[in-house]
This record gives sequence, C-alpha cells and structure tokens, in this order.
Amino acid sequence: MGGIIVFKEQQKQRRLRQSLTWPGLPLVAVLGWFYPLLGFLLLGCMAGAVGVALFRGRAWCDWMCPRGAFFDLFVRPFSLKKSIPAFFRSRAVRVFMLCLIFTMIGVQWYLAGGDAAAMGLALVRILTATTAVGIMLGLLIHPRTWCHICPMGTLGHWLSGGKEPLLISGTCVECRTCTRACPMQLKPYEYRAAGTMGDNDCIKCGTCVAVCPRAALSFIPGSMEKRSGMAS
Repeated sequence: MGGIIVFKEQQKQRRLRQSLTWPGLPLVAVLGWFYPLLGFLLLGCMAGAVGVALFRGRAWCDWMCPRGAFFDLFVRPFSLKKSIPAFFRSRAVRVFMLCLIFTMIGVQWYLAGGDAAAMGLALVRILTATTAVGIMLGLLIHPRTWCHICPMGTLGHWLSGGKEPLLISGTCVECRTCTRACPMQLKPYEYRAAGTMGDNDCIKCGTCVAVCPRAALSFIPGSMEKRSGMAS
C-alpha cells in the first residue's frame, strides 16, 4: 500500500512540474509564426538541455523540456503505446538526425542574411515540423519515441555518462515493472548485476523508483534501504 501511495504522489508532482513548462511549446510553435523572434527561445532550450546534461544527465528531458512535457501530458492518453523499435535508438539514426536538423538551421540562417526575424522564423519552422513528427510518432508508437532521436536528447545522451546514475540493489527480482512504467521504455533490471544503470537515456524522472515493488531502485546511495522500510 505504501508503494502505491509513493507512486501516485510522485506522478502527481511530476505532472505538476510538467504543467508549468509545456506552454512553452505552443508559445514558440504557434505564436512564433506571428512573432518570429520568439523562435530564439528555442536556443534557450538547447542550452538548457546541454547544460543540465553536464551535471544531471538527461534530467532536462523529464519536465523542463516543454515538448517532452507536452508528449507526456497530451499525447500519452491517445498513444498506442507500442514498443519503440530499436531503429530509433541506433547511433546512425541519431547522428543523422543531429546533422540534419543543424544543417537545416544553418542553411536557413545563411539565407536569412542576418535578418533576426527570418532567423527566428527558421527556428519556429524547425520546431513546428519536428513537433508534428513527434506527435505522429507518439500517437502511432509511443509518446516519447521522438525523444530518442531528438538532436538535443542525443547530445544529452552523449554527455550523461555517470551523471546521477540510477542504482539497482540486489533486491531486484527482474519483474520488469520498471520498464512498463518508464516513459523512455528503458530496462533498469538488465543492470542488476552491475548495480548501476548504464543507459544514458534515463531522464531521471523517478517513475521506476516510485513503482518498484521491491524498493530496489534509487538515485541516492543509501536511500533504498530507507524506502524499503517505509514501504513495508
């Protein structure tokens, strides 16, 4: 019973945080067409994703990213929630998407000839197009499918090694409850022997920690034993 209460409270708090950031997406993707300079807010998101990754891994992608929050709050209820194909997590696809998006921005900025409004509009176009793709993938496959090929997510992935890793204790029985709850469809149980999550796509949302029936997961050393006592 204690575990269920912890999980529900965690989800409530997570949705609350996401409700504060998701409006940033329509602010730029919709109003940006009328006020192009809003497009430069996208650069702030890019900087935030990279900056946070240097210290906390892909934590930005949990609730600080407006698009990720939007996918969880508004796409998830209508998603088919299928397994995300391994194709979307391959290094080749990620590098291709990274190069494609930044090349498109670079070309459009070059053609803008230094015009700030045109440069801002270029960013609005990119955000709108990629969001449309992300929504389609989210509905047909899984809400966070785009997050695996998002260029900033890829940079965060590369910078996340060893940053606030998820810890897996020996009490893990590989029941896979963590995977079923994970927004990114990661598999913490596969790292039971190592004791530390080795997947850099972890967005540090804590959902797996809250839902684990054995209190086997934690981001804080020593907290698993404490939570285990509370849950019992």
